[in-house]
Amino acid sequence: MRHINFILCFLLITGQLFAQGDTSAYNTQRNKINQLLEERSARFSQYDNSLTKRTGIFGLKTKKDMQASNDILTEIVLADNSIFSELQVLLKYKDFEKKEVEHRAETVEGRIERFQSTITRLQQENDKLKIQLLEQSSRRRRALIYLSFAILALSAVIIYGVRLIKLRKTDI
Repeated sequence: MRHINFILCFLLITGQLFAQGDTSAYNTQRNKINQLLEERSARFSQYDNSLTKRTGIFGLKTKKDMQASNDILTEIVLADNSIFSELQVLLKYKDFEKKEVEHRAETVEGRIERFQSTITRLQQENDKLKIQLLEQSSRRRRALIYLSFAILALSAVIIYGVRLIKLRKTDI
């Protein structure tokens, strides 16, 4: 019995069971404890009956009656020990489950923190890129204005040059 408990504890502690297996293992363990409690209750009823049983002369208890009561009491104690050991397995399982949940929570928390830092970094890069875009668009506007002025000035010079040439041809 102790070997089975040890093996079951080992399997629960090392996490060999899957999530659904864990739930079914927990339920199996609970059912086992409930069954042991029912058996103990039945034995206690037997003990209670054995206390009132008097098979001796003049309705007195015999040594055999007392021995039967003691045997039943011993069985109750053994059942209690078995229940305690199964409860320890159940508690170890719950502790393991709690640690597993805490580990998952820490893992998820770490992932969330990394996601937050990544989001913050990307937001900062996005803000820098927006600023660069505004600077580039203002430079383009200035460049377009300068280019427009240059084209207008060049056009004015060309028109002035063409008229000046026409005027000189007409003077000759």
